[in-house]
Amino acid sequence: MAYRVGIIGYGWAATAHADAINGTDQGTVSAVFSSRPLDDAEVSKAHGSSIRTYTSLDDMLAADDVDVVSITSYPNQHREQAVAAANAGKHLILEKPMALNWEDCKAIHDAVVANGVKACVCFELRHISQFLTTTQLLEEGMIGEVHYGEIDYYHGIGPWYGQYRWNTTRENGGSSLLSAGCHALDALLLCMGSKVEEVTAYETTSKHEIFQKYEYATTTASILKFENGAVGKVASVIDCFQPYYFHTHLVGSEGSLLDNQIYSNKFGLRDKKWAELPMAMADSGDVADHPYQAQFQSFFDAIDRGEDMPRTSMAEALETFRVLFACDKSAAEGRPVKISEIE
Repeated sequence: MAYRVGIIGYGWAATAHADAINGTDQGTVSAVFSSRPLDDAEVSKAHGSSIRTYTSLDDMLAADDVDVVSITSYPNQHREQAVAAANAGKHLILEKPMALNWEDCKAIHDAVVANGVKACVCFELRHISQFLTTTQLLEEGMIGEVHYGEIDYYHGIGPWYGQYRWNTTRENGGSSLLSAGCHALDALLLCMGSKVEEVTAYETTSKHEIFQKYEYATTTASILKFENGAVGKVASVIDCFQPYYFHTHLVGSEGSLLDNQIYSNKFGLRDKKWAELPMAMADSGDVADHPYQAQFQSFFDAIDRGEDMPRTSMAEALETFRVLFACDKSAAEGRPVKISEIE
């Protein structure tokens, strides 16, 4: 089935979404809503499909030629726009973060369920080669049962990065984890194979003047206790001066995975060398380098089947944000927080 997609917001992420959607087998961008007037012909030419632009969201949501809505607007607008789209019967593609507080995330989830539409949340790194391969190796038992894992996000988001302009505000950035580190937290939850029971988190901030403009702590370190007894750690560091690094280290009963390397007793080797895995890494913060097309293809395929999409469904994303808000609560209140406290 063909899906005509209307995009909400027309910034950096929107252009990546548009090209990825048009690259799928079923998706075509047919509309764009922006607060500023756009030229239909220019936008259509830029993305290779016939696109009508709107300055009224209500008008776009009422259009018969929009089946799916992709939301790439500021995070503080997500709840209102996502709920309106679901109420209009549109399937949803929702850029991260879902929203900036737990109440808004639940409201979006409830609207999706109540209206019987499907939703995809952009934790697109679950669809990158690195984590497709990693989860396959875990399923095959190549490092045994994982008892410790750490996935860390290092990406200095300063004035050289477009997101900095609004990311520095609590209103739209929210927290280090909400701003960007949620990708690392989500990847860890994907890999650990158990639900989180309790978290303890701490936060700090660089003393460099560039990062003093942030209205929230720019580095968060969170320790996660899982129901099966495993332990995990997530660092979200958006105030660093270094190349982008998505550090991944999983330790199991039969071996370990470190970024794109594996050491496993299954190989029958007992030397001091890692074996390198041929996989594309999560090594860039640029949305143009993220695997949106693979994610959106999976989403459209799932809608065709009448099912929730694998790996990045609304329900899975909601659980990631439940843990995230527990981490932020722990850092703010200086105490361990049980996941059951986030209801």
